[in-house]
Amino acid sequence: MRLFGLKTCDTCRKALKSLPDAEFIDVRGAGVPSEVLAKAFDQFGEALLNTRSTTWRGLDDDQRSRPPLELLADHPALMKRPLIERDGHLFLGWTPQTRAALGIA
Repeated sequence: MRLFGLKTCDTCRKALKSLPDAEFIDVRGAGVPSEVLAKAFDQFGEALLNTRSTTWRGLDDDQRSRPPLELLADHPALMKRPLIERDGHLFLGWTPQTRAALGIA
């Protein structure tokens, strides 16, 4: 299992604490592999972009109008977090639905 997120993100830390066997990948340093990012975008669409983040607010209209996958490649912190990959399945966010699907109470 891999957990893509930010080491400074409280939600990612909560998820990692509940998933001690997960491999944590800090997207600012390592990014998200393009195949994982493409699959996540196919599954979650524009919900993959965190439009409430300070990174998003710092972008001008021209940058915001770029294709989402290009934006995420250039600004990995724009991704909603955490993105969890387990056995080829992807989960976005640390919601009750994600926790239930992963078997976390």
